[in-house]
Amino acid sequence: MLEGQESSSSSSYEDVEGNGGSRKGGRYGFVSDFLARLEHYTWANYTFPMSTGGIALLLAEQGFIFPGLQTIGKVVYVFDLVIFTLTTAAITYRFVKFPGTLKASITHPTEALFMGTSTLSVASIIAGIARYGIPSCGPWLVTVYRVLFWIYFLVTFILAVGQYSLLFTSPLLRIQDMTPAWDLPIFPFMLSGTVASSGAAFQPPNEAIPMIIGGLTAQGLGMCLSIMMYASFYTMRADANKFAASYVRRMIQWGFPSPNSRPGMFIAVGPPSFTSLAIIGLANDFPQHYNYFGADSVTIQVLRVLATFASIFIWSLSLWFFCISVVANLAVRKQLTFHLNWYAYVFPNVGFTITTIAIGKNLQSRGIMGIGSAMTLLLIAMWVFVFIHHVKAIINREILFEGKDEDVYVNEKNHAHVKPIKNGSDIEKEA
Repeated sequence: MLEGQESSSSSSYEDVEGNGGSRKGGRYGFVSDFLARLEHYTWANYTFPMSTGGIALLLAEQGFIFPGLQTIGKVVYVFDLVIFTLTTAAITYRFVKFPGTLKASITHPTEALFMGTSTLSVASIIAGIARYGIPSCGPWLVTVYRVLFWIYFLVTFILAVGQYSLLFTSPLLRIQDMTPAWDLPIFPFMLSGTVASSGAAFQPPNEAIPMIIGGLTAQGLGMCLSIMMYASFYTMRADANKFAASYVRRMIQWGFPSPNSRPGMFIAVGPPSFTSLAIIGLANDFPQHYNYFGADSVTIQVLRVLATFASIFIWSLSLWFFCISVVANLAVRKQLTFHLNWYAYVFPNVGFTITTIAIGKNLQSRGIMGIGSAMTLLLIAMWVFVFIHHVKAIINREILFEGKDEDVYVNEKNHAHVKPIKNGSDIEKEA
């Protein structure tokens, strides 16, 4: 039977070769194989356009500029649009070609967390309109921006509520698996603040104020929820004293996440960074001729001073998470294999870098802006590094392959670096 199959396979190959179509047959086989691999094209693939869009925004926010910088930013922005379109086409093909994968992706304890990266990519695109589109187009794009902002605001809030409802009720996701990726469902709504700070300055005063208030509301909710995710809390039960731990407490109890999950630790840098950025941006965009709080000259001055100091206060938290994440990743640098969460090396740190530059601008500090420029060069180099490994991983079937992607559950307590758990008697003996 096996010989017959081999003979049949051989004869069919010879037929193709005999027709002068061996190259066509090989090409068809490559395409069909790649399309079959798209069954594992997860939501996490949106981390690629998300990070690319972040780089485009970063180039537009530099403290020190040179001729051609705006053009480079526009090229990166257009490239991001192409990547986003191709990513959307690929994941749509997956859901259509492989029935059931859409529902599975939304309910999967790991992949579902990355659903937010799709709307984060949209946030980068919308914010890019303010930086690269509006200055070159007519007032019609200002109206389009406003409409897109409110659509984004509403959709991301609904998605955040829905995703956390599934997260809180899923029996497959356990507290020991807590990583900063749990913050991703609220991340897109939180970035409404960043989107608002990018475009409010172009809006008429009567439209800018609602956008600023809406953006601040979203940013506040996202930051507060992130703090609750990262902080510790306890639950007491009648039968035993047990605790539930979020991110920081989870690390105290079980140590850092598994090596391949550690790039995702940089996600924790994002909420305080983007919150600081939004506070500064929204204060700077507060419109003239509003006069609700009194003379605009005094109101805007007070807002900018408070925003600058509050942003520095919050920015310090992102610095701490950044340093912890660097240490954790360097400790296992030889054990890391490429996963799409490597793009967390880029996007959250985009917010960290832009905020640093914004603080430097408000303080009129060339030194801080210079540090921001150096961070920008490092981030661009990191994006290139991750992109090269991304391409290699696709070619070598390290991703887009059975058991290699985010559609596979990872137990964060089952790895070599987890802390040994001591029982109560051991702790009492040590005390």
